[in-house]
Amino acid sequence: MLKTATTVYLGVFALILSISAHPALAQITATGTAEAKRDPIKELKKTDTGIGTGTEATAGKIVTVNYSGWLYTYNPEKPDHKGGKFYSTSDNGQPDTFQLGTDKKIKGLNQGIAGMKVGGKRTLIVPAELGYGAHTMWRGVVPANSALIYEVELIDVK
Repeated sequence: MLKTATTVYLGVFALILSISAHPALAQITATGTAEAKRDPIKELKKTDTGIGTGTEATAGKIVTVNYSGWLYTYNPEKPDHKGGKFYSTSDNGQPDTFQLGTDKKIKGLNQGIAGMKVGGKRTLIVPAELGYGAHTMWRGVVPANSALIYEVELIDVK
């Protein structure tokens, strides 16, 4: 009995250590149960934080963007709703370039970037259906059915 209890305690301790090593996983664990009881984000929300004056991004155009993505959290201590960051082009040191309106990016990014003009900045709140849906992504950092927040800066359109 003592050997089994010790094994269980060691397993729980190892899990806690592995979760605390990644902030996004710690956020999921700390708020996952409470968040599941909240009303889910149902539609894409776009908030311009800087209006661009250059070429407009439309489907089929090649766009170059800098962006960061966070899990959406209902934690009242985070009024900006940003949970754990799961990706940022600045972490790679280079912007991302792709054809807008294709399946190279999630629907929420394609729809959220469309209509922006070069130089513009926009915050997107993306419902799970326009994000990764029922798929767990980024090695488990983004759980299935997660709403997401992106901050996007449109650098170029061709």
